[in-house]
Amino acid sequence: MRRTLAIIAALSALPATPALAAPPMLAHQAALQIDGAATAWILTSTALVLMMTLPGLALFYGGMVRRKNVIATLAHSTAAFAIVTVLWFAVGYSLSFGTGGPATNAVIGGLQAAFLNGVTPDTAHRLAPGLPEFLWIAYQLTFAIITPALIAGAFAERIKFSASILFFFLWHLLVYAPICHQVWGGGWMGTLGVLDFAGGAVVHVSAGVAGLVACLVLGPRHGYGRDNMAPHNLALTAIGTGLLLVGWLGFNAGSAWAADGIAAVAAFNTILAAAAAAIGWTAVEWIDHRRPTLLGLLSGIVAGLVGVTPAAGLVDPKGAFVIGLLSGPACYAGAVWLKRALNYDDSLDAFGVHGVGGVVGALLTGVFATAAINPAGAGASLLNQSIGLVAVAAWSAVGTFAILMICKFTTGLRVTRETEIEGLDYTQHGETIHP
Repeated sequence: MRRTLAIIAALSALPATPALAAPPMLAHQAALQIDGAATAWILTSTALVLMMTLPGLALFYGGMVRRKNVIATLAHSTAAFAIVTVLWFAVGYSLSFGTGGPATNAVIGGLQAAFLNGVTPDTAHRLAPGLPEFLWIAYQLTFAIITPALIAGAFAERIKFSASILFFFLWHLLVYAPICHQVWGGGWMGTLGVLDFAGGAVVHVSAGVAGLVACLVLGPRHGYGRDNMAPHNLALTAIGTGLLLVGWLGFNAGSAWAADGIAAVAAFNTILAAAAAAIGWTAVEWIDHRRPTLLGLLSGIVAGLVGVTPAAGLVDPKGAFVIGLLSGPACYAGAVWLKRALNYDDSLDAFGVHGVGGVVGALLTGVFATAAINPAGAGASLLNQSIGLVAVAAWSAVGTFAILMICKFTTGLRVTRETEIEGLDYTQHGETIHP
């Protein structure tokens, strides 16, 4: 017994071995200094933003297609959720918010946090030391999910489902992750001073430009400009818009990363800009078509939400009002007049609303951002905003075109004429919205 006790005592006196010590933090990490209020708010915001894709965007888009393509359209948002979530866990988060070597850090993150290696309940991202890193990962994931889902509005009713799956997979890795890192993750655009409070460029401009490239490459739907392609159920679109509007409070106010005054002003600015844009869109539509439409009001709300996204926590309500009021007519011009003039088939106006609205909002952020609302507003520059927009648009356009070419020569892009005429619901999925 004495010998046993002596051995135990000797072992307990030994210093801790390196294998038992806590692993060193990764370059992007900080020790967690938990902020309970912020954590509660970002947990809520994560749920709100996730709701924007499912069911918000799914219903918004699903109501605007023809009856024979509703299931296929809902499937795009659902597939984007599944594919991007798994990719984000595997490498997307690390590429977006991790830190690579000196040669890569300006453009894309590294793979140190692949499969969330090194992430623990006690780590935080350096950008948000008051939040558990797992929560930061979940919140940023919701942005990554909705971005490619937005693009689906441009190629709805004519793309193969297999092509959309491959497209979402490659687009997340080759377009979204690098742009996200360059603007938000410590890359060159963030260092330059490009301001994007909640995703005007990272989400909406990148998705809108991708949508424009996609609809140009695929070509118009059969019967475009001749057949009746009116929305089959605007009630679904109205429900989807309501879910987007509520969810956008998490999108914009959550991007303050805290439950504070900036989050509060971002929330109010979001609501105000949506209302102002609905008025602006409807006024122009009323003059142009001699009658206001429900679809116009709904589209105006989304246009205002898009326009205020890069500015929400950087401008005062007067600036948000102007951004919303201008975003409505600008997006109407992009969704109606520009599409008519150039005769391209952007099925659900992904470029007209998200591309145009994102550009308007990003540029006006450089005009209206103020340090009185957010200290970051002191560095606002119209020149920097313009440089950022050109860079994001170019990266998205080139990357999207390359990915579409890969899809074209592997899965194929478009369904056959007969399949398109019959409808994608039954031919691609073996289901119909009304059996």
